[in-house]
Amino acid sequence: MRVNADFSRPAAVAPGEYRWVRSPQGGVERVMLDRLGGEAARATSIVRYAPGACFPRHRHPGGEEILVLSGAFCEDGERYPAGWYLRNPPGSAHRPSSPEGAVIFVKLCQMEPAETAPVRIDVNNPSSWRHGADGDTCPLFSSATEVVCVHRLAAGQRLPARFDDGAEVFVIAGAARVADAAYECGSWLRLPPGDRPAIAAGPDGATLYVKTGHLRGMAEKEHVCER
Repeated sequence: MRVNADFSRPAAVAPGEYRWVRSPQGGVERVMLDRLGGEAARATSIVRYAPGACFPRHRHPGGEEILVLSGAFCEDGERYPAGWYLRNPPGSAHRPSSPEGAVIFVKLCQMEPAETAPVRIDVNNPSSWRHGADGDTCPLFSSATEVVCVHRLAAGQRLPARFDDGAEVFVIAGAARVADAAYECGSWLRLPPGDRPAIAAGPDGATLYVKTGHLRGMAEKEHVCER
């Protein structure tokens, strides 16, 4: 399966364009934002758990990255409400569920094999943030191949990050403007390497998930995750 699979071109999905598709697991639906492969795929999705939905224990050979958008996501007895960021490294296993229901932003099979440490960060915790003239930043992960942050911008403020190697943006709250286009809360954008539009908060400010560096070379290859 190929969804937004041309990484040399910009891609965007707004909430009004969401197409919810049932997953093989009952009570779980997803919006496919980009995808290369079948059920075991390099994929970026929004996943919705109905109350009480769960998966059996399974492994993620290429790792899994999660940002909880609403409700609460549970994993092996630990509860993560909206605002939690999780990274499960390649080869890790878990049994995810949501007794009360949840919506999560998920990236599968996009980690380097050398990544071994799990990450758990509460974006709602004030101590997770750094404050500066360019806005507030919550660092989530950094390596030689990618940088992941949440940025909080005041009305009209520009995102300070550079996008020489491409970027992915998810609007967590508020709205953003990219060049002349407006993107409301829940919008996802992927900018290819070399595409450097100005990104700024809308009139009520914005909170943005931003990942950079990971798209380097993606336009020349298809990376499908094998189970």
